Amino acid sequence: MFNPIARVTALLALVALPVLAQEDTRPTIAVLPFVNSAIGASNIELAPLSKGIADLLINELAQNPGIRLVERENIQKLLDEQNLGRDGRVEAATAAQLGKLLGAKHLVTGSFITDRSGKMVLTLKSIDTETGRIEWTSTQNGKTEEFLDLVTRAGAAANAGLKLPAIAAVARQSSEARTEQQRKVPFQAVMLYSRAISAQDSGNRAQAIELLSQAISAFPNFADAKAAKAKLESSR
Repeated sequence: MFNPIARVTALLALVALPVLAQEDTRPTIAVLPFVNSAIGASNIELAPLSKGIADLLINELAQNPGIRLVERENIQKLLDEQNLGRDGRVEAATAAQLGKLLGAKHLVTGSFITDRSGKMVLTLKSIDTETGRIEWTSTQNGKTEEFLDLVTRAGAAANAGLKLPAIAAVARQSSEARTEQQRKVPFQAVMLYSRAISAQDSGNRAQAIELLSQAISAFPNFADAKAAKAKLESSR
């Protein structure tokens, strides 16, 4: 049962104030943690990806300056306050209410699964928070070693499926250069990044920074890991 509480509403209202003050009319998107559908030992091993995928997808969607994204930390605060989605599963009606509290028109959820051959499937859907209806779905397939290419394709599918504003030429060139670099990030670095996100949410900043350092060591040009580490270190 979803029971909004005053302190959460107040918190999110404060978060939204700067946006309202600027009259930001861009479409707003929130991305929930992904459901871990892996079976057996893989379910435990890949558990950090639930939050890792969501965070990386937010970073991917952020390449489009024509949209506004709810920060993952604010989403996690609300989920923690409401004791929701600990396994990534949130009912559609609840998701719609979450989206409204977060000030998001579109709320993206999804799941992932792998098989023994190293193939991964990402399934995504978006819920219109005004109607509670599923407005868009997408399935992306690929190898785990090409994981960030999967995330990039998922981001492109979301931009197209949700009919989001087109990316301007300059921003598109920057995004394409980033995409080309991200494709080279090994899955080991992605897992370290995902574990860092989980450590951050558990309140263990030092461990999160250490894991991000390991991810950068595994792939020195991992832009998302560098940005996440810099953000954590600046907030000390």
